[in-house]
Amino acid sequence: MAREGGSQLRGAELRQHILLAAKNVFLETGFERASMDAVAASAGTSKRSLYAHFESKDKLFLAVLDLVRELYLGKLMTPDAYADDPVEAVALFCGRFQQLLTWESQAQTCRLCISAAERLPDSAKAYYDAMFAVMYSRLAGYLAAQYQMDGPEAAALAEDLAGRTVLPRVFRVLLKVEPAIEDMPGTEAAVENVDLEPIRKVVAATLGQRA
Repeated sequence: MAREGGSQLRGAELRQHILLAAKNVFLETGFERASMDAVAASAGTSKRSLYAHFESKDKLFLAVLDLVRELYLGKLMTPDAYADDPVEAVALFCGRFQQLLTWESQAQTCRLCISAAERLPDSAKAYYDAMFAVMYSRLAGYLAAQYQMDGPEAAALAEDLAGRTVLPRVFRVLLKVEPAIEDMPGTEAAVENVDLEPIRKVVAATLGQRA
């Protein structure tokens, strides 16, 4: 079926189809073992067509990360999308961040980037910028506006809140100490499969001092 679908696609549509197939191949086999042959077969297209869009496996991998970034940022949104109350908005935003990063597919992608970091340091940096730096920036911008902070103070607070509410569980999931979330996060501003009470306590205690 993939071969029939891939053979009928053209241009940007075919490129997107290849990227989705490549994402699955990279996740299933790892960067080193993944091959352009396997990607072409999974996408149901020819190697010639594959190389017409991506001249190397390295560039294909970077393009896959760009795709992951677009999907992720669309699902993350900004704190003001979650609630009118600033404390609740920050708590839910942190909860959503944890939900996205501990979703099984995202955890696999993170492990994949770590394994490829030595060979493709630019890909590891791109992943960090997309998954972490953008979250910190969005949260810092919101905190600065809500609590009249300057940029460096808001940035430091954003990283501190994420470090205490999100990262411990993310690391446990990455190391398979705890199970990942199996259900794909939806596109709406909602938080599911996350224990929000500890997050709310940390956020309330931290931001309550600034009210």
